[in-house]
Amino acid sequence: MDIKYTAEATSSGDARNGHVRSSDGIIDQDMAMPKEMGGPGGATNPEQLFAAGYAACFHQALKLAAGQEKVDVDSSSVDAQVGIGPDATSFGLQVWLTVNLPGADQETADRLAARAHELCPYSKATQGNIDVQVTAQV
Repeated sequence: MDIKYTAEATSSGDARNGHVRSSDGIIDQDMAMPKEMGGPGGATNPEQLFAAGYAACFHQALKLAAGQEKVDVDSSSVDAQVGIGPDATSFGLQVWLTVNLPGADQETADRLAARAHELCPYSKATQGNIDVQVTAQV
């Protein structure tokens, strides 16, 4: 693989109730465990950051898939939900992606969503590790 970019970030303080900062300072956020997990809430958390990254990455893969088929997806969007909960040994994640393709027919939307799931680096990284459910809406 020919690496074109490497993101760098540091977590400091009290981990999930600490602080994260990217090497360029664009991300510079306090972190807080969600209230649903017994924390104080009121700040971002790793699951929100993962959801944002996955949504953006998947949306780019969707645009690539649509471009290959010459399908207009200018009004498209991708919603990502990332759930966390206890598993057999510690905690695990589950992801739900909703591809919104207004104006497309369901068959095209389903095909493009499936192709995006094959192309997306986040989908490749999670394959076999996290349950990812992809749904297309028209």
